[in-house]
Amino acid sequence: MEVVALVSGGKDSCFSMMRCLDYGHKVVALANLVPLDDAVDELDSYMYQTVGHQIVVCYAKCMGLPLFRRRISGSTRDHALKYSVTAGDEVEDMFALLSEVKRRIPSIGAVSSGAIASDYQRLRVESVCSRLGLVSLAYMWRQDQTLLLEEMIRRGIVAITVKVAAMGLKPSVHLGKELAELKSHLLQMNESFGINVCGEGGEYETLTLDCPLFRNARIVLDDFEVILHSADSIASVGILHPLAFHVEPKPGSSSSIGDGVIAQENSSCLYEVNGAIAHTDAEDKQTLNPTPTYDAYPNTNLHISKTGKSLFSIGCWIEEPSSASQGMKADLVKVLSRIENQLKDGGLSWANVVYVHLYISSMKEFGLANEVYVSFITEQKCHLGVPSRSTIELPLVQAGLGHAYVEVLVSNDLVKRVLHVQSISCWAPSCIGPYSQATLYGEILYMAGQLGLDPPTMKLCPGGATAQLELALRNSEAVANAFKSSIFSSAIHFLVYCSAHLTSTEKEAVEQKLQNSYIAHLDSARSGSYPTILYVLAPDLPKGACVEIKPILYVPADDYNDNDDDGDITREPEAGGSKPSPSKVLSEWSAQYSALHDSCCLVNTVAGKICSAVVSVTNDIASKICPSTEQSHPSKEHLKAIARFCAFQLAKTLADNGFSWDDVTDAEVLLFGEAGGGSGRDVPRVPRGLRRARRSRRGARLQPHPSLGVRSLRVDG
Repeated sequence: MEVVALVSGGKDSCFSMMRCLDYGHKVVALANLVPLDDAVDELDSYMYQTVGHQIVVCYAKCMGLPLFRRRISGSTRDHALKYSVTAGDEVEDMFALLSEVKRRIPSIGAVSSGAIASDYQRLRVESVCSRLGLVSLAYMWRQDQTLLLEEMIRRGIVAITVKVAAMGLKPSVHLGKELAELKSHLLQMNESFGINVCGEGGEYETLTLDCPLFRNARIVLDDFEVILHSADSIASVGILHPLAFHVEPKPGSSSSIGDGVIAQENSSCLYEVNGAIAHTDAEDKQTLNPTPTYDAYPNTNLHISKTGKSLFSIGCWIEEPSSASQGMKADLVKVLSRIENQLKDGGLSWANVVYVHLYISSMKEFGLANEVYVSFITEQKCHLGVPSRSTIELPLVQAGLGHAYVEVLVSNDLVKRVLHVQSISCWAPSCIGPYSQATLYGEILYMAGQLGLDPPTMKLCPGGATAQLELALRNSEAVANAFKSSIFSSAIHFLVYCSAHLTSTEKEAVEQKLQNSYIAHLDSARSGSYPTILYVLAPDLPKGACVEIKPILYVPADDYNDNDDDGDITREPEAGGSKPSPSKVLSEWSAQYSALHDSCCLVNTVAGKICSAVVSVTNDIASKICPSTEQSHPSKEHLKAIARFCAFQLAKTLADNGFSWDDVTDAEVLLFGEAGGGSGRDVPRVPRGLRRARRSRRGARLQPHPSLGVRSLRVDG
C-alpha cells in the first residue's frame, strides 16, 4: 500500500516508517501537526509530541517527500479512552490534515504511526483512519521496548533527547544526548525505577537527526538552549529548544535505498493545510441511512434463553426458508433487524452484546455478510467497543435455517471491557471494522475466532493446518496477555474448528499438534483442571483457513486489576441461593446412564464461578444408549434418546459442581453427519428432546438454539 506517515520528529515515527518498508509498503508523503505559535515548544497534549517541531520541516528535503503540516487549533475535549468525534478536539486537526493528504494523493491507502503502548493515541489514530477509509499501520504496537530500542540503534536511527521528565534523567546532563549514548543508562533506570526504555510513559522524547530513510541529507543541530519547566529534585522536567540547525547533504545522495520511499521531482516541498474541518461522505451516509426494522421482515424465528443471571442469549434464523429465504444479504438483514428490535424492546442495544456467533451458508459470501453486519453493529452504537465474533460456514440451507443464522450473548449491564485493535501490527491479527479481538465480562474472557494469520501481513501462514494452528495459538496468547492472562493458565474451554477440506491425516496432525504445542505445556502453567477441548468440522472457514480456534478464559478481577490480595481462583461457592443436591437431581433418571459419564464427559470448573462441559456421544456410546438402531441412519426416536442421555450427563455435571440448570448461560448442540448436511431437517428435534428432558428436571425454561447437538455447556455462578 501507499502510505502517509505521521511524523512528530521522534524516533518512533521514523522507525515505524522503516517497518512499513520492511513489509513492502511505500511511503509517499509525511504529515505533521504543530502548535499555532512557532515560539511554543510543547503543547499540553496526550496526543502529540511537538518539542523540536521547528526542525521537522527539514524532513521533506532529507527524504525527498512532500510534507503536509497543520497547526493545532483544537484542544483535548474528549477525555475518554475511546474517542468519539468531538468538535474542537485536537484529534479533528489530524482528521483535517489527513483528509487533505488523501485529497491530493488519492492512491494513499494507509497511515503509519509510532504507537507502542498508548491505547489513547492508537484509538484516536484508528478513529481518524476509519472515518477516512484508511488502514492504520502500527508495527511497533505492544513490542518489547528493550528490543525495539536496540533495533532502532542497530539499524542506524540517530536521535537525540529533546525532553526529559523522569527519575534518573537530568535536563542539564541528558538533554541533547544520542540514544546510543543513553542506552545503558536507560536500561539501568528501567531496573531501578521501572521507567519505559522507549519513553512510552512520557519519561523522555527524542528528535531524529538521521536515519536510513534520510537518503538526501542529514540534520545538524548547531545550537540549542535548555529550558527548565520544573526543577523538582526527584524528577526535573526540561526541554531542548533548537536555536540553529542546518541540513547537510549526504555523499552520493542520489543513491536509492530501494522502492519503499517514492521520491518525485519537486516532491520535497511543504504544504500548509488550513481551513475548516469538514465531514466525509461516508460519515454523512452513515447518518442518513438508519438500519431497517424487523417489522418489514416477518419470516424470522427468534429464541431467547435466560437464566436469571445478567447474561442471556438470543438466536435468530429464517423460518420456512423454502419460501421465505431470499439469499444471504436479505436473510442476514432480516435476522439482524429482528435481533436489534428485540434488544430495543428490552431497553438494550448492540452495546450490550458481548459476543456474536455468525453462521453463514457459504463462505464465498463472507465479504457480503461483513458489509451487512457492519451496517448494524457500528462503533457509534457500541460506545464501549464492538462485540467479539466468530464466523464459520454451516449447512444452514440443508438444515432448514436459511442462509444466515446469528446467535448473540447479551448482558443486562454495560460493564464489559473490550479490546479492539484495528491497526495492522506485529502483535496479533487486526480486527478492522466490525468486531473486536476479545471481550471481558464477569471475569470471563470471550475471544474472537483466531486464524493462523501472520499479523504484519494479515495473510495465512504457509505450512498447512498444523502451522496455522500453532500461529493461531500464538495469536490467542498475545490477546490473552493484553488482559494480563494466558491461554496456558486461564483457558477453560477451547473450540477448534477444522475445515472439512482437511484429509483424515491432516485432522489427526492438528490434534497431535495441539497436544504437543498446547496441552503438553499445561502442567507447568496451571494447577487446576485442563480446559475442555472440542473439535468441530466446518464446511469452510474465513479466508479459506484450515483451522480456527475460539478460546474462553477465566480472568479473575483481582488478577486483571493487579490486586494480589485475593488471587486464588479455586474458592468455595458463595453463600446464598439453593443448589440441588446430586442425589435429588439424579434420582429421577435411569441408573444405566451413570456408568457412561466418565467416558463421554469433559469438565473444567472454577469453584463457584464457572463450569465448562462437553458431552460427546460416539457411535460406540450411541449403540449402548439405543442398541437396536442402525448407526448410519439414526431414527427420530434414537435422536431423542441421545438428547435425553445428554441432558442427564449435563444435569449430573451441574449438580456435581454445585450448579443447576438455572445457571446455564450457553448450551449448544452439534449433530454430526456427512459433509454437506446429512439429516439437516432432524437437527431441531435434538434440542427439543433436550428441552423436554430439562423441563422434567427442574421446570426451568429452556429455549436452546437449533444450531447443531450438545456442543458445550457454560454456566456462571
